[in-house]
Amino acid sequence: MKDHGESCGKNRVYRIMKQAGLRSQRGYKRHRGFKSGDLSHVAPNILDREFEVDEPNQSWVTDFTYIRTHEGWLYLTIVMDLFSRQVVGWSMKSSPKADLVIDALMMALWRRKPKDKVLIHSDQGVQYTCSDWRTFVKDNNLELSMSRRGNCHDNAVAESFFSCLKTERIKRKIFNTRNEARSEIFNYIEFFFNPTRRHGNNDGVSPIEFERRYFEELSIV
Repeated sequence: MKDHGESCGKNRVYRIMKQAGLRSQRGYKRHRGFKSGDLSHVAPNILDREFEVDEPNQSWVTDFTYIRTHEGWLYLTIVMDLFSRQVVGWSMKSSPKADLVIDALMMALWRRKPKDKVLIHSDQGVQYTCSDWRTFVKDNNLELSMSRRGNCHDNAVAESFFSCLKTERIKRKIFNTRNEARSEIFNYIEFFFNPTRRHGNNDGVSPIEFERRYFEELSIV
């Protein structure tokens, strides 16, 4: 509405939505009290829930989930930049082996080409503790950070993305084939979430627009 020159407060929008029986999609909640979980023996929890960063390519988070199809599971990994909440890398495969998560990180590196060391945060899944993952991270000037075991809130931003994907696009749907699921997820990430979906953390604009404004301000300075 603001983009179209309309002036309307949040409370009025809430009243109108309530009258129409509409509810907004909410993201994750911050659970400050839940601090339990064993530390990783592979990497410490360096991120420590510092989900707000000042510039791109400082901290990335990664996680994977599975999508139901009639051919079997399709496994999806994403890498997200915490600065803008943009999905900068993703991978989809029929098997949850190490190459699933490595390919997503490889895409992120190819797209972003970071000049300085980037923190990459994950949970303690076997894909993220194996030697192939650790070697790839080390060889590409990245720094490992891992959630405490059994503590999903340590990686809440990645978890929130999967919640949005499943609520807004999948929602108890079973795809006929893996290719059908791949097409739907690709469309969601590249044509909706990154360029269009507004995010409260980004002053109400999409991840791509948020970064565009950031670099535009840098060029002026």
